[in-house]
Amino acid sequence: MVKNTSASTSTEEKQKQRQALYQLLGRLPSRNRPISAKVVAREETEEIVIEKLLLDLNGLELVPAYFTKPKKVTGKIPVVLFNHSHFGQYEVGKNEFVKGRKEMQSPPYALALARAGYAGLCIDSWGFGERSGRPEIDIFKEMLWKGQVMWGMMVYDNLRALDYLETRPEVDTKRIATMGMSMGSTMAWWLAALDERIKVTVDLNCLTDFQALIEDKGLDRHGIYYYVPDLLNHFTTSSINALIAPRPHFGLAGSLDPLTPQKGLEKIDADLKKVYAAENASDAWKLKVYPVGHLETAEMRRDIMAFLKKWL
Repeated sequence: MVKNTSASTSTEEKQKQRQALYQLLGRLPSRNRPISAKVVAREETEEIVIEKLLLDLNGLELVPAYFTKPKKVTGKIPVVLFNHSHFGQYEVGKNEFVKGRKEMQSPPYALALARAGYAGLCIDSWGFGERSGRPEIDIFKEMLWKGQVMWGMMVYDNLRALDYLETRPEVDTKRIATMGMSMGSTMAWWLAALDERIKVTVDLNCLTDFQALIEDKGLDRHGIYYYVPDLLNHFTTSSINALIAPRPHFGLAGSLDPLTPQKGLEKIDADLKKVYAAENASDAWKLKVYPVGHLETAEMRRDIMAFLKKWL
């Protein structure tokens, strides 16, 4: 059954919806299994400290990650869980966070966030970065045979990454944001919908209405990882994102981006405006559409950093 997003939903009902959404993600490892971290490299510049980590999050394979923070930092600071994009460039993964990519602005987000006083964490998702090598479709098929959902396994790792952040002494656990572009955008709004520890959400170029994508004959525009069995019988894009309310959420999209049909963006915006208004938080939801395709512009970067400054 599709959830209604036209009115305020009780805290208890939201928790039930989160549980239902999580249950659609297949057979996942226990959320209570111990996790651990090992620092394998450390780099410092005048502005930033970069730690390369190996995280044991899922008990199946180690997860390489970067944790970053401003060089000159005292006390606890806010943190951004950064989710890397796809672009069919499986070798990139978490390197997008520290090295950037041509579709995004400079400097890379690790440095931009450090300059703004934030720590950051980015992990390699299944099939990406140091976890690449096996074709994405092979991972998807094997997981499917085992009752696992590839997207669910990716979401699980990021939820456990939140658990790891809570162990970092320099992190203010009451000031956690998540963001990303493209696949990372989708990860940001799924994570925030599922976990209230995330206080601020920024999604760049992938707030896609599922039904609008079908109507636009655009299912081939998203990777195989994107598709969760049985999802449309229970949720819409709007009803997932409604679980983030009343926490601050900024969606950015390009009017020329085929991954986010304009009709779908308009529907999501209308739905979430009602949800946030019902929770007396109209100023905490913002969707801005730019006259561009699937990329980040300088204006988008300025708007993102301003949103983080205001809410985080």
